[in-house]
Amino acid sequence: MSEFDNRQQTGSPDREREIREAIDAGQRALDALTAAENNLGSARNWGLLDMVGGGFFSSLIKHSKVDEAQRCMEIAERELRNFGKELRDVQRFATIQVNFDGLIKFVDVLFDNFLVDLLVQSKIREAQESISQAKLEVIRALSELDAMLDQ
Repeated sequence: MSEFDNRQQTGSPDREREIREAIDAGQRALDALTAAENNLGSARNWGLLDMVGGGFFSSLIKHSKVDEAQRCMEIAERELRNFGKELRDVQRFATIQVNFDGLIKFVDVLFDNFLVDLLVQSKIREAQESISQAKLEVIRALSELDAMLDQ
C-alpha cells in the first residue's frame, strides 16, 4: 500500500488532520463571507435612505459600508482560495467566488440621483446573492467534511 493510500484511509491521523484543517479554513471563509454580508445589508439600508432623499451624507455612509464589505470580500476570497487548497488535500474541491464592482461609487457620489441609487442597490443585491450562494457552498462542503470525520 502506498503512502498516499495510507494517508487516505478513513481514521488515519494524517487524514483527520487534513480534514480538520479544511474545516478550519472553511469556517474562516464563512466568517469573512458573513462579515461581508452584514456590511452589504447595512449598505443596502443606507442605499434605501439615499433613494428617498438621504443626500450626500447617506451616500458617503453607504459607500463606507460598501468599502468595508469589499474589504471583507477580499478577505473572503483569500480564505476561499485557502479553503480550496485544503479541500484538495482531502480530495474534494470547490470553486467559490464573490466580487463587487467598485466603479459605481464615484458615479453615485458625483451624480447623486435616483437612477444611480437604483443601480447601486442592484449591484449590492447582486453581491448579496453571490455571497449567499458562496455561503451555501461553504456550508455544504463543511457538512461533507464533518461527515468524513464521523466515518
